[in-house]
Amino acid sequence: MTDLPVRPSTINPPPSTLKTCCADLYQSDLARVLLGDSFHPGGTALTSQLIDALRVGPGDTVVDVACGPGASAVQLASERGCEVIGFDLVVPAASPHPLVRFVQGDAEALPLDDASVDGALCECALCTFPDKPTALRELARVLRPGARVAIADVTAQPAKLPEELRGLEAWVACVGDARPLDEVTELLQEAGFALEQTHPQDGALAELLDRLEGRLRVARLAGADRFEADSARALPLVGAARAALFEGALGYAVIVARRL
Repeated sequence: MTDLPVRPSTINPPPSTLKTCCADLYQSDLARVLLGDSFHPGGTALTSQLIDALRVGPGDTVVDVACGPGASAVQLASERGCEVIGFDLVVPAASPHPLVRFVQGDAEALPLDDASVDGALCECALCTFPDKPTALRELARVLRPGARVAIADVTAQPAKLPEELRGLEAWVACVGDARPLDEVTELLQEAGFALEQTHPQDGALAELLDRLEGRLRVARLAGADRFEADSARALPLVGAARAALFEGALGYAVIVARRL
């Protein structure tokens, strides 16, 4: 595996409490119990659609931004034979794939050279970034001209969200700072991308919410004491998110854009 140069991180001071909360949550035992290996709406099938949209192959290098436990990075390398660098504030202990490596890094300050990668994947993460314009400019900076970014993310009409979906816990759960789809596409264009496709995936989010609620209730009925407090807080959030999805205030979408 070729070592793409990685610049020293420019994160200083250390990541904010918000970013750390997001990273810690998705590395937690609770997240694994509730979500299994696939942390995103649509699971591996939707991830495969994003991978196909990148049009990458052997010899290419792709970044997976906010890679979490790394399942999508490994899937990408396995399906396309490309090298993958997964970035997250809390990186997995080790890579299970020879073409995948994990690096600690912040989406708003990627430790990579300009125009150094051939594609970027970002699943269910942009909505949690405090500074979305900066994160998208960073993606544009590290991508070579003509390279693509494939994003799957929660979308929302913030003014229509109930109060319980606007706090820190909702933000960490990919809801509290989700933006309307047209705002995200505008930010991409301002960062230097040309849109290639957008399409809703609300059904994938509905399925994930159903699975979350079912597993939360099972955990409580089974007397999983270590998750009791977390379950008690999470169930109302899941219910509020389902209601917001039904009312059109919450959604999920795929966006593919090409670096100009």
